[in-house]
Amino acid sequence: MTSAAFAIPAWADLLAISIGSLQGALFAAQFRDRRLDLLGVAIIGLATGFGGGILRDLLLNETPIALQSNWYMPTATLAALAGMLLERVFSKLSNVITVLDALTIGLFGAIGTTKALALGLPPVPAVFVGAISAVGGSIMRDMLLNLPIAIMQVGSLYAVAALAGATTLVGLVALDVNVFVAAIACVSVTFGLRVLAVLFNWKLPEQRRIERIPTLRRFQNFRNFRK
Repeated sequence: MTSAAFAIPAWADLLAISIGSLQGALFAAQFRDRRLDLLGVAIIGLATGFGGGILRDLLLNETPIALQSNWYMPTATLAALAGMLLERVFSKLSNVITVLDALTIGLFGAIGTTKALALGLPPVPAVFVGAISAVGGSIMRDMLLNLPIAIMQVGSLYAVAALAGATTLVGLVALDVNVFVAAIACVSVTFGLRVLAVLFNWKLPEQRRIERIPTLRRFQNFRNFRK
């Protein structure tokens, strides 16, 4: 299949960046104790909207998409400012940020995986690039807000949802399913898994400390027993 079949429409990139920037600004505006001004919220929104795409393009050795057009920066900035100004409205609607977050990682996962395939990457690296693209914005957002990175916390299933969606896309493309249909399936799987994880508190097993008797102590106990 040729790379032309994997062409990503500009509106899809703009949609993903806009939703990412909106979600990032909404998230940042919740932290009133941080006393963020308009510029601070806009920067966090931009980082959320552009973070995944920048990491994706760096991995693919390409110029970041945000620097290839005059439309990306103004669109993302307006979306971020809208998120800040409408935070009080959205805060009255339950789980809006979670839904937007799930949609963001689904869109960026689909775009990242598709772009990796378009450049000829094998399936496994393409899934990796898609997952990084999906979670990159949230990583940058959390770092700027000095918060624990969400994908490393118990119960988030960020990376799991992104990997599941990217794998779905690669698998469907390998079966000669239309790439647009495969991308929709990727977004649906990622979105659905992330939202269900929040609703039903799905989580991976938490790392726990394992208490062990030191090897030397066990050896000494064995010697005492023999005596």
